Amino acid sequence: MKISPKTALEELSGKDSPFLTLFEHGSLSVEIYKPEKVDLQQPHSRDEVYVVVSGSGEFLNDGKRTTFSQGDFLFVPAGVEHRFENFTDDFATWVIFYGPEGGEGKP
Repeated sequence: MKISPKTALEELSGKDSPFLTLFEHGSLSVEIYKPEKVDLQQPHSRDEVYVVVSGSGEFLNDGKRTTFSQGDFLFVPAGVEHRFENFTDDFATWVIFYGPEGGEGKP
């Protein structure tokens, strides 16, 4: 299976949600996420990885702030508060959920 960022963002553009699930297999779920101005997500029940498709900004992860830009990889353990802040209008990211509910433990 192949899904390009362009195709994923085109599919997302017709939705009322900032995210769209594009692929699922076992515990793996892949989404495209493009929030508008504010990231309202809450902690998730499974471990998650972000791979930034476009844009830049700041990422708050368990109280620690870092900058991000296109191509960056960000990891968030299950249950940890996190969000994107001060991001550019073109910000979009792949979201990859995997593993059991509650996560696989500390990395």
